[in-house]
Amino acid sequence: MITGIDTSAAVIARHSISIDAPLQRVWDLHLDVSGWPSWQTDITAASAEGPLVPGSVFRWTTFGMEIASTVYAVQAPYRILWGGPAHGIDGIHQWTFTEKDGTVHVHTEESWDGEPVRADVQGMGAALDASLTAWLERLKQTAENA
Repeated sequence: MITGIDTSAAVIARHSISIDAPLQRVWDLHLDVSGWPSWQTDITAASAEGPLVPGSVFRWTTFGMEIASTVYAVQAPYRILWGGPAHGIDGIHQWTFTEKDGTVHVHTEESWDGEPVRADVQGMGAALDASLTAWLERLKQTAENA
C-alpha cells in the first residue's frame, strides 16, 4: 500500500505556493482532471472516468508522454496521492491543501525513480522542479482569477 512519496527515490521535488482563493475552489479546480488542459498548458489531454477515489485511474498527456495514474489516497479537500509507472519512470505525487484566513497553502511533493531517472538524475530533477513550479503557478493564476 502506497501512503506517500518514495523517500528513497533518485529524484524528489517539493514545492509550495499560497493562493488567494477559497479552499473548495482550489480543490475542485485541481481535481477536475478533464479540465486540466484548459489552464495547465503543459497537459494536452486529460480524462477521468468518474470521481477521483482510491483505486481509480485517470489518463493524461504531458510533454508527449501518455500517463495513466492511479489514485492511492484522497482526504477531500486536503490531500490527494497518485502515481504509477510511465515510460520507465515510477512516479508518486502528493498534493496537500490547507486554508488559513482565506488563503490556501498548496504543497506538492513528487518522487521519481527508475532507469531513465537514474541515468540523468540532475536533468530529471530539473525537469520535475520546472514542471511542479509551473503547475503551481498556473493553479494559482486560474483559481485567483475564477
